[in-house]
Amino acid sequence: MSKTFSKADVASHNKSDNLYIIVDEDVYDLTKFQDEHPGGKKILQRVAGKDASKQFWKYHNDSILKKYRKQLQIGSLDSKPKEATPPTPPASPQEKEDKVQPVAESGTISAKSALSPPQESEAFDTFGDLVPYADPNWYQSYHSPYFNQTHVDLRAEVREWVEEKLMPNVTEWDEARKVPDEIYQEMGERGYLAGLLGVHYPAKYTDKRVKSVPPEKWDHFHEMIVTDELSRVGSGGLVWSLIGGYGIGGPPVLKHGKKALLQRIMPGILSGEKRICLAITEPDAGSDVANLTCEAKLSEDGKHYIVNGEKKWITNGVWSEYFTTAVRTGGSGMNGVSVLLIERSMGGVSTRKMDCQGVWSSGTTYITFEDVKVPVENLIGKENQGFKVIMTNFNHERIGIIIQCVRFSRVCYEESVKYAHKRKTFGKRLIDHPVIRLKLAHMARQIEASYNWMENLIYQCQQMGEVEAMLKLGGAIASLKAQSTTTFEFCAREASQIFGGLSYSRGGQGAKVERLYRDVRAYAIPGGSEEIMLDLSIRQALRVHKALGMKL
Repeated sequence: MSKTFSKADVASHNKSDNLYIIVDEDVYDLTKFQDEHPGGKKILQRVAGKDASKQFWKYHNDSILKKYRKQLQIGSLDSKPKEATPPTPPASPQEKEDKVQPVAESGTISAKSALSPPQESEAFDTFGDLVPYADPNWYQSYHSPYFNQTHVDLRAEVREWVEEKLMPNVTEWDEARKVPDEIYQEMGERGYLAGLLGVHYPAKYTDKRVKSVPPEKWDHFHEMIVTDELSRVGSGGLVWSLIGGYGIGGPPVLKHGKKALLQRIMPGILSGEKRICLAITEPDAGSDVANLTCEAKLSEDGKHYIVNGEKKWITNGVWSEYFTTAVRTGGSGMNGVSVLLIERSMGGVSTRKMDCQGVWSSGTTYITFEDVKVPVENLIGKENQGFKVIMTNFNHERIGIIIQCVRFSRVCYEESVKYAHKRKTFGKRLIDHPVIRLKLAHMARQIEASYNWMENLIYQCQQMGEVEAMLKLGGAIASLKAQSTTTFEFCAREASQIFGGLSYSRGGQGAKVERLYRDVRAYAIPGGSEEIMLDLSIRQALRVHKALGMKL
């Protein structure tokens, strides 16, 4: 806002038919807003013409400002300092030369790059609020070997959309248990859905494109950035609603589905017109995938599988047209498992929404299949070899959980830091109490340890083939999944302690912390519980390293 006011100017607008207030040195005209104010008119009229910052922050968080700023802000005080332009980090000597050495079309490194010293990692301009540890340090002009300008551009693009479209409305959507369909469709239209499948950008199946990144440059770190920035809203329900079922139900089909099937269904899925989910878990089979019982029998003419069984806790199932479903086509154990793409339009598919502790807007579903006729063309991979399809998919699912948990931990930490600088107890700010700083320090050290391990594993996934990654990284990813969920749980609890009673009531300043505290179990259990993940991590590591020549 370019218009400025003195405090005396604002003070003159102190009537019910002409009502201005000040919040953090910004001026708002609330004359017509009084009837909409949930707290009633009298509260606003008591602060008419005054600085209401203290009263505002007593009841609200910054999402309220984001929601109403464009509508109600008319200017700022003339005493408000202008925002300083962030300093540009000095250019490194290497930046005077080409940033990236050419790579020959054959995939071999050029002679020049082979003989030259390694490129220095790049530091980018600062981004965000610069609260230490509230963002990854490459957001704050620290050097990183993993990111280039396309990642910077994507980060800015996604953050702008999240701040404008999601942040102001997430509490309302969470309470309604549903994110509007148009938001999911916008994910498709903006090209984000196509980039969230753990593979190259599937440009041949969609004409949707990400504005800031060409399809041929898309990598796993771009996918990480989209998930990470979405997670800043502080709602597991919203993130799962947009990318939960899709991000785990889509990859097996794209990687192992028959060409004709992909040509028929993928354009609608990638555009956001149709939804897909992963249906593995059953009432009696969760992490123990090899013992699932949902049955698929081949028809006498060999043209269909007849599916009967139930699935439980299926993210997005209530809204989905397609179900990437684990079924038993053979004998007991892992060698009798197959994967089918079941379509709601085939009939015999019934879904009902489940009420759960957290992730309210994720569409958690109980599914019943009754004599569903599924064409054999909808077999994903090979018959009785679906266990491998499922296992290779787990790395991508768990990495997604890790990204979300680390960012949710940062949200808890960031909210706590900002609140601790405002709230006073016993005559001083919370941040001035050593016990509060200790809580923040323990949160930060766990966040940074988890994040840096995550970056390294994402890099390894990008460099390795799928089978190699499944063997070498499966255990480490399982371990980091447990590390990130325990970090999230710790940060949610400590943030709740810092916020006190504000984190116990829904809405207001502690809204994100209260919501995330409810979501903790939804991350600690799905995708493999912490206990199973930790045991798997050691068993897998020992098995792989024995094959590599481990010496004991």
